[in-house]
Amino acid sequence: VQLVESGGGLVQAGGSLRLSCAASGRTFINYAMGWFRQGPGKEREFVAAITRSGARTYYADSVKGRFTISRDNAKNTAHLQMNNLKPEDTAVYYCAARDLSRYSSNYAYTGPNDYHYWGLGTQVTVSS
Repeated sequence: VQLVESGGGLVQAGGSLRLSCAASGRTFINYAMGWFRQGPGKEREFVAAITRSGARTYYADSVKGRFTISRDNAKNTAHLQMNNLKPEDTAVYYCAARDLSRYSSNYAYTGPNDYHYWGLGTQVTVSS
């Protein structure tokens, strides 16, 4: 599956952005999806994850209550709505997919090594 992120940009603290991840190539519902980010000089870290059905979501403590992950299986897209952005949210945001086509599980995954496919990322910069 190919993943392409969009929606990043420059925003002031307290503002909002909505990231999108467009998937192509395979049946989207066979993939658990996740968002990660990597700030300057930092390791890639988990942000949010969603099960293949969209029934369950998981968040890093740092974004809980501010970010919302969602997916539209009919449109092969995943989204990350980011509200009340803070300067520490500045990072490149990556969309990731885990292939579950051989399994009936409906889990979400929080580790970067759990994912098989990655997008190239989209830059989010939050000014103070």
